[in-house]
Amino acid sequence: MSTLIVVDDPQQWPFEIPSVEVVPARAYLTSERFASSRGMKVFNLCRSYRYQTAGYYVSLLAEARGHRPLPSVTTIQDLRSRGMARLISADLEDLIQKTLSPLQSEKFALSIYFGRNMAKRYDRLSLQLFNLIPAPLLRAHFVRDGQTWRLRSVAAIAANEIPQGHRAFLVDVAKSYFEGRRASVRRTNARFDLAILHNPQEVHPPSNEKALAKFIKAGQKVGFETELILASDFGRLAEFDALFIRETTNVNHHTYRFAQRAAREGLVVIDDPQSIVRCSNKVYLAELLSRHKVPMPKTCVVHRGNIEIVAAEIGFPCVLKKPDSAFSLGVVKVEGPEELAEQLDRFLADSDLVVAQAFVPTTFDWRIGVLDSVPLYACRYYMARKHWQIVDRDGQGGTRYGKVETLPVESAPRKAVRVALQATEPIGDGLYGVDVKQSGNEFYVIEVNDNPNIDAGYEDVVLRDELYDRIMRVFMARVERRKAGVYRK
Repeated sequence: MSTLIVVDDPQQWPFEIPSVEVVPARAYLTSERFASSRGMKVFNLCRSYRYQTAGYYVSLLAEARGHRPLPSVTTIQDLRSRGMARLISADLEDLIQKTLSPLQSEKFALSIYFGRNMAKRYDRLSLQLFNLIPAPLLRAHFVRDGQTWRLRSVAAIAANEIPQGHRAFLVDVAKSYFEGRRASVRRTNARFDLAILHNPQEVHPPSNEKALAKFIKAGQKVGFETELILASDFGRLAEFDALFIRETTNVNHHTYRFAQRAAREGLVVIDDPQSIVRCSNKVYLAELLSRHKVPMPKTCVVHRGNIEIVAAEIGFPCVLKKPDSAFSLGVVKVEGPEELAEQLDRFLADSDLVVAQAFVPTTFDWRIGVLDSVPLYACRYYMARKHWQIVDRDGQGGTRYGKVETLPVESAPRKAVRVALQATEPIGDGLYGVDVKQSGNEFYVIEVNDNPNIDAGYEDVVLRDELYDRIMRVFMARVERRKAGVYRK
């Protein structure tokens, strides 16, 4: 992929960086060479991004041409938003106070060059600001309000505004930034770029290392240049065509911000932000599935004003779920009234609403994987030995899991697959893992999980590499439709 630096006048960028071409904005906007080229990364360093200026049109036409502009039009709009500084201040409140508290002045200007600052002590704050406002050259202005520092404004700056004493540093960080982008060699058949967000430090990731390697291989097979990215790569999202989140998601988490940003930048994203919101809150799911008449164990939403309905309508034993519970955390089985009062008091201290559900004893749960409204895999997740859940935690950090048995989808009970598809229909067409309990001939949806586990040696036992290929083919089809301007309703 070619890399361009676009400026109003190339003399404003009198620095030479290997493999990076510097072109005037007028040439980029009018030359047939750039209009017909594909797969370019465009670093827009024009003097102004104001509406209908050359700088604005560079990013706008770059997106229309299928190029990757930095900043994107979305970022340019963010820079113009009067409320952006306030939102950033709230998001980075602790980091801003910790970083700037040693300063004695009343004002402070922070120059950010490709996410870096000349003083290392400001590097973390610089990177976080670049991640939230991904523009190559930024200046953030802070003011002290009593003992508290506040971000007053953040703006993009032009290359000719860089102080002379900063220019050598700018060249160094720009070289480092561009070299980092070329860390992996593009395959000749790669048509688009796919980012896979993961966290190597996560204890229970949704995909193990072997599975991630298989996703990369499958992506290359269909024409993706695939790169594993981390939370620190937030500012790079505009460089990609698609995002696959393989880190445990939560609304109050950077994974949700990644999904939001990717969707705003026009990337194809799984999990999309809507699916994260709908699946990660058990109260929302209970209401949604009930409204769509999806079969569930008897369920009610509990608050401090209706606690008595649990015993009256659900009975014992029953299961209490915190709205944002995951991996069996925040889920307890209650045997009687005293334990119910104790657990509800604990749960309602954190959330105004809690889900109570009838306990359905089974030796395993069906997990039906669904993508694009089509069943993808079927597993039996067995309960951990002598425990009522798939995961048994000993309270000291230790965990025991029940075994996993993967079957061909056609070998799973048709009713299990049918209710799984019924459950995902009102949520979306993303990648979901639907947990279904079987009681005799009846099947009940327990929950719908976005970001379900796909681990090598478990969910892929039946389809093997074809499982990863199918997922990548869906990604590619969606990217192709997006690039062609075809959007599903």
